[in-house]
Amino acid sequence: MREQQEYGLEVRLAVAAAGAVILLVPFAVIAALVVGNVGWLHRVDQDVSVAVHAFSAAHPALVDFMWTWCLVFDPWTWRAAALGLVIWLVRRGARSLAWWVGITTVAGGLLGALLKLLFERDRPSFLDPVATAVGYSFPSGHALNNALGAAVVLAVVLPLVRHRRLLLIAGIAIPAVTGAFRIGLGVHYLSDVLAGWLFGLIVVAVTTAAFAARRRRRPELVGANAAAPDQA
Repeated sequence: MREQQEYGLEVRLAVAAAGAVILLVPFAVIAALVVGNVGWLHRVDQDVSVAVHAFSAAHPALVDFMWTWCLVFDPWTWRAAALGLVIWLVRRGARSLAWWVGITTVAGGLLGALLKLLFERDRPSFLDPVATAVGYSFPSGHALNNALGAAVVLAVVLPLVRHRRLLLIAGIAIPAVTGAFRIGLGVHYLSDVLAGWLFGLIVVAVTTAAFAARRRRRPELVGANAAAPDQA
């Protein structure tokens, strides 16, 4: 049993580390293009923003729906959900997994805010905007926290439910729709949203690798929280 658990840790560590590297490459490329104000990316961002904003402006009911959706799936909604998960896991005795959920959520929020200050990218600007938002644009906080939050919830809950396909679809669709709606509201560029999705998943992969490595260094932790799912 112990050998199987240790093998599972090795697999999770390898997968998480590889995932972090794979995701970091496109994020770094997008970030470099944004910093360099590369012409073709700027044109793509502007063309998409203008076209989507024009469509939104012609459909006020859709704007209201997008705004409500983004309010429901605000980053703080995911943080509240993470807090609920932490409390539930602690009560089940799965303290290691609870720490992973808490640290991953906090790290994503702090790093996302830090990146915005680092890049200082202005949001899209329109003469008659359908919506407005404060702060810098890159990366999208909604996209980042939705991707991160959905990944954390899936990692904890997915092994415990029967209808995994529906939960998996929701875990993919909600961040995707939220990111698209941020573009539709004219408060983010396409590259902001792509970078947000990527960075949110990077944080999850890095913290997963870190916790797996910690358990690997401390064999007494393997199987210590029997009530907790193994995926952290």
